[in-house]
Amino acid sequence: MTRVSAIMPERGLADRLSTLFWRRPKLLLLLLISPPLIWLGVVYLGSLAALLLQSFYSIDEFSGVVKEEFTLKTYGELFRAANMDIIIRTLLMSAAVTITSAFVAFPIAYYAARYARGRWKAVFYLGIMLPLWSSYLVKVYAWKLILAKEGIITWAAEGIGAGFLLDAVLSLPWVGGNSLSTSFIGTWLVFVYVWMPFMILPMQASLERVPLSMLEASADLGASRKQTFRTVVLPLAMPGVIAGSIFTFSLTMGDYIIPQIVGTSARFIGQAVYQFQGTAGNIPLAAAFAMVPILIMLVYLALAKRGGAFDAL
Repeated sequence: MTRVSAIMPERGLADRLSTLFWRRPKLLLLLLISPPLIWLGVVYLGSLAALLLQSFYSIDEFSGVVKEEFTLKTYGELFRAANMDIIIRTLLMSAAVTITSAFVAFPIAYYAARYARGRWKAVFYLGIMLPLWSSYLVKVYAWKLILAKEGIITWAAEGIGAGFLLDAVLSLPWVGGNSLSTSFIGTWLVFVYVWMPFMILPMQASLERVPLSMLEASADLGASRKQTFRTVVLPLAMPGVIAGSIFTFSLTMGDYIIPQIVGTSARFIGQAVYQFQGTAGNIPLAAAFAMVPILIMLVYLALAKRGGAFDAL
């Protein structure tokens, strides 16, 4: 009787690696996440560390040379009246944009979560995402033309006999101007338009998680629609509102293009960082200004986490 022995082909490198990763899945996970972690650590966290370090330097007022000596002098300059105006102006604009976006976005998100189905749901997502696909600069310059004194808003207001109302709005102190394109109102409108999708989507995702049975139970217990909204819908949707506010608030604080194109000559934090590190060459002060939004958002994120906002992301 002849014995036949099977001859297995020699295992290649790919087979050995496959066996190794199958036996040690944690090793495979480590290899997969190492490149993005290294990129995050070197490029992002490394640049933030360099930014933080430079914010503790100062600049010689006579020679303009950066003195690489640890000091809090640069942070002290942030408390000057002109610099505090920039910080307060940015915070007020960020808060105004966030609050307005929340009020405008809520009914849109509620309709999409409760009533839009099938094809209309796809239309909703397409309508929200479509503005994000166009160029950021194109949108801003388009709004500058819309808000200009010769723009469509002024033309429409005069056409319906409401030009005096527009003039009354533009005559308001602190927020008005010669036209909407050169006023804080115009800046606020463009900010709201550009960042609105970042408020609608988290809010809509949060509202979709509100069980319909809870609304029915509230109605069965005799609650009116207003009571149901105030005691059931709004508390359960609040994580989505907070999640959306993270985007709108932080993006408004750091933006420097919109205030540069639309609005007055008053600066925001983003413009101050751009001008101090570029035209003025005061890198320490630019770094100190850049740390302000970071510190504010760290506090804001800590409060948002306690409010369960990350559950809606």
